[in-house]
Amino acid sequence: MEETHGIPLLGEKLPKIKALTTMGPIKLPHDMKGRWFVLFSHPADFTPVCTTEFVAFQKRAEEFRAQNCELIGLSIDQIFSHIKWIDWIEEKLGIAIDFPVIADDMGEIAKSLGMLHPGKGSNTVRAVFIVDPEGIIRLMIYYPQEIGRNMDEILRALKALQTSDKNQVAVPAGWPANELIGDGVIVPPAKDRKTAKERLTGGEFECYDWWFCHKKLPEAGE
Repeated sequence: MEETHGIPLLGEKLPKIKALTTMGPIKLPHDMKGRWFVLFSHPADFTPVCTTEFVAFQKRAEEFRAQNCELIGLSIDQIFSHIKWIDWIEEKLGIAIDFPVIADDMGEIAKSLGMLHPGKGSNTVRAVFIVDPEGIIRLMIYYPQEIGRNMDEILRALKALQTSDKNQVAVPAGWPANELIGDGVIVPPAKDRKTAKERLTGGEFECYDWWFCHKKLPEAGE
């Protein structure tokens, strides 16, 4: 019987990873303690869609780092392939990839994270894991091989997670450009009748109803 592996659950610790990367050995989540990181897989080196993704990630690398977040790539390729592909990207496209890429040539990491694409041989799906400073998986996105990712959405999701954690709020669809409340955030719902009534009369928040209240966050420095 073919061995199968399930996808990890949100809120679980990232399984321990010890691997070789284009920037030397790495241990996850240990080496990233105190920092957020995005671990993402790509189907294979020297493929067009993956190349566009690496360029897009690199162009936003400093924006991720500004959020105390590192990028880490992965595929079931040997380290030599990673190195030659990254060299090709720099030589032909003028983009120097400055984040590590894991060589999971035996596929063990991909198996442990449910990254293998059924019916596609040993290729990995386009998986994205956002992991917090405690090594907890906070967000997962899986794309098929045929569809390239939107890196702006991954960056937006990272900022949304950090905003939610810091302020104990929820963030609306499309935040910070929601159709109803703009860059506002959603206040946790009232848990008793007294608080529910106060929400509608107290003026502390803007409310559509007692269960749907929102507020603006203070600007940095306020």
